[in-house]
Amino acid sequence: MLGFMGEFDLINTFFKRPGRHATLGVGDDCALLPVTPGQQLAISSDMLVEGRHFLSTVNPRLLGHKALAVNLSDLAACGAHPKAFMLALALPQVEPYWLSEFSKGLWELADAHQCDLIGGDTTRGPLNICITVLGEVPAAQALLRSGAKIDDDIYVSGHLGDARLALEIFRGNLSVPEGVFDAARMRMEKPTPRVALGMALRGLATSAADISDGLLGDLKHILDASGVGAEIQTHLAASTMASGAHCQLSAEIQMHLTLAGGDDYELVFTAPVAKRQAIADASALSATPVTRIGKIRASRELLLLNAQGLKVADTFQSFDHFKTP
Repeated sequence: MLGFMGEFDLINTFFKRPGRHATLGVGDDCALLPVTPGQQLAISSDMLVEGRHFLSTVNPRLLGHKALAVNLSDLAACGAHPKAFMLALALPQVEPYWLSEFSKGLWELADAHQCDLIGGDTTRGPLNICITVLGEVPAAQALLRSGAKIDDDIYVSGHLGDARLALEIFRGNLSVPEGVFDAARMRMEKPTPRVALGMALRGLATSAADISDGLLGDLKHILDASGVGAEIQTHLAASTMASGAHCQLSAEIQMHLTLAGGDDYELVFTAPVAKRQAIADASALSATPVTRIGKIRASRELLLLNAQGLKVADTFQSFDHFKTP
């Protein structure tokens, strides 16, 4: 019977259940979501397209996780608390097993953040997943890209470059030990949105962005919005997987993975020097490691320095949907 499932049967079977936050959720033309007094609504959308954002062979359960994770990462960069999300899903055909696994991955992450699915749309077409996520942040406390100040420290969460490492291995461009590949693949297919860190940075960070297209590209968004420049110690942000001696990858490749790899879904943020202990406390409170990698400069230049303090040419191209092959 599942093989003949229609659109609304599909929704009722895999994507409908009682909500926690919505006054009215899945099943009507609109959802109704109350906003807590003193809070602002934070909204973001991301789309995942087969062949562009994920491989056709990806585990559907991991894909369900990632589809929501990349959106929660945007809320994290704003310091927002997740409340609800909407799912628009195009499917070439109804495959009950695929839908069951996809929805399990989706629900597992949604439950971890107490985030309700409150509506969306389904249609037939090439596999395409679009999620709009909604969160709350106290008024005037949202983390923005435009607040970086001269002499602020620059931090990144977690470590960078592992997702791109996995992608280059899939493409046949790099080779590493199997255990390293397995770990890097999980970083690519099951990223961790840094929601707890984002909320802990309220009142501490002066600016923030999530790292989806590569560290330098996303940091430049902060610099442009804030009208400042930066100095980055490139060796401090190195990927712990790619930099291992057992991987035998050149320093140039490691640097490219770290600075322009993309798909990390970590946070890059700035904070005053006087807040270093508070940042360390926020890191511990959220169980998320952070690394100080540079500082904000008055000059609009982005200066890259190696471990010896020598300037590194900025030849790194971060991901761009209309420029990157």
